Amino acid sequence: MAKKRTTAKRERWKPLRLREKQPKCGLCGATKNLTKTPCCGNWICDDEHKYKAFSYDRNSCKRNHNRYTLCGTHFNEEHDGHWKDCPKCRSMVDDEMYAYYGTNEYNFEVLDNPPSFELQKCYQCGTTIDRTLGGYSDGPKGLKCGPCSMEDFPPQLREQLNI
Repeated sequence: MAKKRTTAKRERWKPLRLREKQPKCGLCGATKNLTKTPCCGNWICDDEHKYKAFSYDRNSCKRNHNRYTLCGTHFNEEHDGHWKDCPKCRSMVDDEMYAYYGTNEYNFEVLDNPPSFELQKCYQCGTTIDRTLGGYSDGPKGLKCGPCSMEDFPPQLREQLNI
């Protein structure tokens, strides 16, 4: 009985031009419908059309990198130099959001030394608020968690929204 050739052996005998790796999205690994980011030149899914306005979905690699990273913001704001040592990027947001934008899963390269910070709490009930996820409000007295914010809505509107 003849042995089947392994994929590795077959790959070794392919001409060099056929062995080159197909580009893939640096965030999700997809290999179709790709483009390069204008900010850092990495391959990414050209999928911004999948996002539905005001849905707040995080289903687009391109949109996520563009909107939720310091790299994308640095490019969009037309700052000079590299985003990791840009004083303008550093001063745009507080420590919590700077650390998030510099280290989240939408980055190709992460911030080396993100600043430390304390998570903020709802001034009304004391619940810790993860600002990176949204679902809170910011007012003159400080941050309010989602449930406490909903108490400000009139009962008829809460009923319509099923809250």
